Amino acid sequence: MAQAEQRQTESVAGNGGGVSLSALPRRYVWIGGVALVALVALICFAFWGPSMDFPTTISTSTTQVPTSGGGTATLEIERTLGEATAQTIDDAVRWVVQSGKWLFDPIKAGITHTLNAIEGALHWLPWPALGLGIALLAFAAGGWRLLVITAVGLLFIGFMDLWANAIDTVALMAVAVFISVALGLPLGILAARNSVADGILRPILDGMQTMPSFVYLLPGILLFNLGKPAGIFATIIYAVPPVIRLTNLGIRQVPEDTIEAAHAFGSSPLQTLVKVQIPMALPTIMAGINQTTMMALAMVTIASMVAAGGLGDNVLRALQKNQPGNGLIAGLAIVFLAIIIDRLTQSIAQKQERTVSAG
Repeated sequence: MAQAEQRQTESVAGNGGGVSLSALPRRYVWIGGVALVALVALICFAFWGPSMDFPTTISTSTTQVPTSGGGTATLEIERTLGEATAQTIDDAVRWVVQSGKWLFDPIKAGITHTLNAIEGALHWLPWPALGLGIALLAFAAGGWRLLVITAVGLLFIGFMDLWANAIDTVALMAVAVFISVALGLPLGILAARNSVADGILRPILDGMQTMPSFVYLLPGILLFNLGKPAGIFATIIYAVPPVIRLTNLGIRQVPEDTIEAAHAFGSSPLQTLVKVQIPMALPTIMAGINQTTMMALAMVTIASMVAAGGLGDNVLRALQKNQPGNGLIAGLAIVFLAIIIDRLTQSIAQKQERTVSAG
């Protein structure tokens, strides 16, 4: 070990007199780093003491305020970097909202009209017919086991007097998932076929998936006010990353020799994408749609805080009134709804995967 360090030191000395940190022995680098940290700490303790704050103040102003004795007092107001940044963001958002009313108002009207149409159609159907149709779909997709789970879940929701709110939740989720898939599939395909787009989208998706879900409610309220469009907007932001990521992943995982064979038979890039890459990536894409659906259901429940309606209203009222029984019943209804939707989408995805494998 000592001989290796000696040879490394000699090579550094013979390299034109220049010293590279990567060429120094690792223990010297560690000792130097610890010494530098200790020196900075000693300087800070000597000049500022142990309670040292970040220098966040960027400006200071004074103002005169009246006192109870009839005089005035001088009040010093400090403006911090965080306050200035937040104010800049607020001004930018207000400008976007005011300048984009020509765009946001039609979007809000279109979403509201679509939701009302879906909810009206589902509420118009008698619950036995709608429940039987869902049960038959479950049997066709997953057999008797999924049929039993679906029947138990739907009966629980109905007998707990949550059928109407469950339909509202499904309508909200359906619109949000449709828009998420319509946006996510093209973006995923673009990221799979363009490395620059993939590099741009990756950090954006990371931020979207790590941001607390309640934060997404703020832009929804600012752009669309309280109501269902705001909840759907927040749900789309929260739920769209999985379909983008898994579409990108599925297309990238298509074997290169398969793509080369398609090119050898004269397929254009578009034909290769539509007839080879997307069909082979379909199981992965379906898994992404499944994850987007589950995340949309979770966010639609939280969106009750902006008056989006649905089963989330029951949970929110139970929390506000301290009613654990009603909260548990509404929570179980959401769980049953999530299980039914998850099993249905998984069964459809598995059938697609078997079809692709057989082909």
